[in-house]
Amino acid sequence: MTKAAKGKKKPSAPPEGAHDWVSFPDPDEDRTWVVDVTFLLSRWRCIFGDGCQGVLTGPAPELVQGCCSYGAHFIDDDDVERVKQAAATLTPTEWQFHQGDTVDVVETGEDDATVTRLVDGACIFLNRPGFAGGPGCALHAAALGRDERPMDLKPTVCWQLPLRREDETDATGHVTSVLRQWDRRHWGEGGFEFHWWCTEAPEAFTGEHAVYESMADEIEEMVGASIHPLLVAELERRRSGPAPALTHPAEVPVRLRSKKRR
Repeated sequence: MTKAAKGKKKPSAPPEGAHDWVSFPDPDEDRTWVVDVTFLLSRWRCIFGDGCQGVLTGPAPELVQGCCSYGAHFIDDDDVERVKQAAATLTPTEWQFHQGDTVDVVETGEDDATVTRLVDGACIFLNRPGFAGGPGCALHAAALGRDERPMDLKPTVCWQLPLRREDETDATGHVTSVLRQWDRRHWGEGGFEFHWWCTEAPEAFTGEHAVYESMADEIEEMVGASIHPLLVAELERRRSGPAPALTHPAEVPVRLRSKKRR
């Protein structure tokens, strides 16, 4: 071994919890996009009913509530009206809490936020175990049964999870838009009380495809049709390049008994 080889240090391991990011300018707007490469290249999938422990203070997989234990926060009036219209199309066989001709699904929550109503400790759209149509979001199940996209019926925050877009405008008017995974802190103080959260759980990183592939429709809706192909091209370059992105901290080998879908 040469003296130079002896003195060469091995590269240090990345800090715990490290993610790779990429930023690029928007070709049409005064905006910079910042994207969580590590999460979008990970194999995260929703494991509702297939190992999800829910977002209560203790494990509660038997309740099959997933992240539906709290009312979904609407982002604007259009979001509210779209979900109301979708609710009006549901049938008693699709929705456990069907209300006939009445569509009373919205209430005012904490801090005057507009949210979906709660019934028996969870979202009014959540069908519970024992319902003939099976547990899960009535809007989601109805969309799949009609060969439609669940994102066209569900509240925006619901179809985006576990993705999150954050926009910040500086003093010059330049916008920085960040596309990232949804962490505990994004739920507010209550998020740190969750016994379990899916973007931290190895069981949720068992999908057959990368997030940017399995959630392609959702990502395109969040970033826009002109940005989406630029984002995909960069992710594919990183995935096949000589210096691959960091593996997600929660993505470790794990085996589940089944692969049910929500």
